[in-house]
Amino acid sequence: MKISDIAALEQMTCMLEDYEDAEVTAGYTSDLLSDVMGNAEEGAVLITIQAHKNTVAVSSLAGISAIIICNNRPVPEDMLAASADEGIAVFQTSENQFKTSALIAQHLGGCPAA
Repeated sequence: MKISDIAALEQMTCMLEDYEDAEVTAGYTSDLLSDVMGNAEEGAVLITIQAHKNTVAVSSLAGISAIIICNNRPVPEDMLAASADEGIAVFQTSENQFKTSALIAQHLGGCPAA
């Protein structure tokens, strides 16, 4: 799955026009940034409600390719600026983390369609 495949999902709103269309190899769902640093796989998409620039900093350290902000949380401009600087795609969705995680897992081949 590529980042452009996430952008094509109707549940997602792409918050940045320019991003590297990298391969997404895994998903990781967490709101605890220290957990993300210690456990997320490089090349993963982070599914979270943490909409701030520290999320981008942690994602950069962990090698995360994209961030999905759930529950229609507003995405501040400083987060978008930081993600543009780091080359990390940011998406927003009205769905909760559970549904978003299942959707990404399905597209990664990790679970069958419901």
